[in-house]
Amino acid sequence: MAEITVTVQDAVAVITLDAPERRNALTLPMARELVAACEQVDADDGVGAVVLRGEGRSFCAGGARDTLRAVGQPDAPPETVEELRALYASFVRVGALRAPVVAAVAGAAVGAGLNLALAADLRIVAHDARIFAGFHRIGLHPGGGHFTLLERVAGREAAIALGVFDEELDGDRAVQLGLAWAAVPREEVDERAMRIARQVADDPVLARSAIGTARRELGPPRLGWPAGLDLETPAQVASLKRAVVSGKLPD
Repeated sequence: MAEITVTVQDAVAVITLDAPERRNALTLPMARELVAACEQVDADDGVGAVVLRGEGRSFCAGGARDTLRAVGQPDAPPETVEELRALYASFVRVGALRAPVVAAVAGAAVGAGLNLALAADLRIVAHDARIFAGFHRIGLHPGGGHFTLLERVAGREAAIALGVFDEELDGDRAVQLGLAWAAVPREEVDERAMRIARQVADDPVLARSAIGTARRELGPPRLGWPAGLDLETPAQVASLKRAVVSGKLPD
């Protein structure tokens, strides 16, 4: 069954992570589905905005553990690292969607799931959302351009607090730091994200033009996202191997 679904309503494309039984943790096949969904949305010139959401109680719990463990095996072939890069490429693809993207974060956005939320242009979060990197908790170095993504929305202090010291935020604190636009009750997250998306979706040409200009003017950060991803990946792969051997990344 598909784990990424796409619907279009009022010129807003809704991309849903639909694997609630594992809290929408990303596998390589799911990441490929996400890339395909982005291609589908970009091919529809009638789409003026995108809402990215997760089904169930979590937005995205990060990379699936079996995917991470495969990379961390001491004898893992080089191809597994390329698979990790392919997973991260799905975040980059979300960030390159032609229409502006709103992430609707109800529940947890952890690790790679936080990266995915940060790939959007704007975030609407639940008051009780759990937002944290979580890499340190399982013995991993951050990956996916994590520091770059955090710094560009919330500054150096927040990037270090979350990415190094493993601080955790709720939705209200995320808004205070500039990491999200608005915090609302959990049951209102999707509706608020749709409402803000509809504000521009009625003119797809203008919306796509404006977000393209905004991205060019406001970014890239001092170190480009792809460069940040490349810088982090070797260290993360080494930490994956340590975590598997030490048992910090259990089944």
